[in-house]
Amino acid sequence: MNLRKYFVATSAAAALALTACGGAEGNQETPSGDSPLEIGIVQYVSHDALDAVQTGFIAELEAAGYVDGDTINVEVQNPEADQATLTQIANQFAQDEKDLVLAIATPAAQAVAQVIPEQPVVFAAVTDPVAAELVASWDAPGGNVTGVSDMNPVDGQLELLLEIAPDVKTVGIVYSSGEINSEVQVEAAEAAAAELGLTIEKAAVSNSSEVQQAAESLDVDAFYVPTDNNVVAAIEALLQVAEGSGLPVVSSDEGSVERGAIASLTVDYEQQGRDAAIMAIEILEGSEPAEMPVRVQEEFMLSINPDAAERMGVTIPDAVVERAGNTF
Repeated sequence: MNLRKYFVATSAAAALALTACGGAEGNQETPSGDSPLEIGIVQYVSHDALDAVQTGFIAELEAAGYVDGDTINVEVQNPEADQATLTQIANQFAQDEKDLVLAIATPAAQAVAQVIPEQPVVFAAVTDPVAAELVASWDAPGGNVTGVSDMNPVDGQLELLLEIAPDVKTVGIVYSSGEINSEVQVEAAEAAAAELGLTIEKAAVSNSSEVQQAAESLDVDAFYVPTDNNVVAAIEALLQVAEGSGLPVVSSDEGSVERGAIASLTVDYEQQGRDAAIMAIEILEGSEPAEMPVRVQEEFMLSINPDAAERMGVTIPDAVVERAGNTF
């Protein structure tokens, strides 16, 4: 299955303390006398993959001479998946008229795009920006929003699961009902499963606190974890259920493998951030987001965790071990 073609075809309520992670002084002068550019970053929730995006973005900007506190002021906000707080952050960035906003993950990108119609918005860690109604098309976004997709090879992940545990017949997916990126991946998994002779059983959650109960509700042979922000943030809860029942878990991000999933074909999320920064720099230097195609990573890293496999009662085949780029 050509996954890109599939996607294109199917295309705490805490008080908001808007404290900047960078550029706290604001409006300071650069050595040339020009005011620094104001860059906003909104990261939907804290977990390894999204943290890596932010790290890569800031590092790439700095490497190009866009240094926080000098040529730019960077303000980072994280609502920790609270929608009300996310909305407040997006509105504040709109009111501040940031020169550019980086939105990390689909919900963050949707919130920002809704209230910022003119200033450029670059997204990262967004699976399907067309389905999320962020861009008109992959090749011609058509507005003030463009960025980098973390579309992962869902069919390849299920094939990897079968290579590790060939007796698996039913695969459980816990996903967020409010995240379009998760819904798209579930649809892709169902399509791929039909070709592989697998059955997908799914359970929807509205927040991270529901992950364990949702996992326990599924009578399956294994779990597949898509790039779902709420589920990945609470991956330990799902892993506890899997280990207790001897069920293998394949994930979609490297951080989840490090935390206890067996394996994954992973997007390089730090590179996502760097790619987003390259696009941001082009925009700041005059390029139009409307004409900048969405970037997609074409190569994926195989990551494995043999200790996790042992806890789940399976052995990773030598052929998989030999292909692995990362072993935790």
